[in-house]
Amino acid sequence: QVQLVESGGGLVQAGGSLRLSCAASGRTFSSYGMGWFRQAPGKEREFVAGISRRFGNTNFASSVEGRFSISRDNAKDTVYLQINSLNSEDTAVYYCAAGSWDARTPPRVPERYEYWGQGTQVTVSS
Repeated sequence: QVQLVESGGGLVQAGGSLRLSCAASGRTFSSYGMGWFRQAPGKEREFVAGISRRFGNTNFASSVEGRFSISRDNAKDTVYLQINSLNSEDTAVYYCAAGSWDARTPPRVPERYEYWGQGTQVTVSS
């Protein structure tokens, strides 16, 4: 069992930046690939970014590539999502997820992630 707790969300002006954090506890953090998803009102949950458990390979949704970055600190059992150049379409609840997959390219489908956090709200004002 892995428990995930997100933090760092909030209200930010368009063009601003945020860094989301996800602290993990329970099983060995380094044994899991990690991902960030988001869900806007009235929309399905969508993949944002992922990072593999080995080598730190990353994968990004096309809508965020170049603006978002993902990193992990296995010593702190934490994964981060740096969000830059925010726009109104980034407004959503952001979820952290952990999966036991070992793919070189982090998967984009939610079904590959067994554990989920409660989410943190990101609201972008224009």
